Amino acid sequence: MNTSNSLPVLLGEKDAADRLGLSPRTLQAWRVSGGGPVYRKVGRRVLYAVPDLAAFVDAGARHHTSGAAR
Repeated sequence: MNTSNSLPVLLGEKDAADRLGLSPRTLQAWRVSGGGPVYRKVGRRVLYAVPDLAAFVDAGARHHTSGAAR
């Protein structure tokens, strides 16, 4: 995470979904089912930190189709 006193860059649901190439409904479904990237609630808003989106994508990295995540 961010080690300085500044806050991480946070994206709203639509911007986070766009960055991942997904629909906002997919992120909503993942939040209900317990999957998907880490998110934050600020008031009623759902926000995603850019480093958390990158970590989510990296967690899905594979070397071949039968391999587990690295």
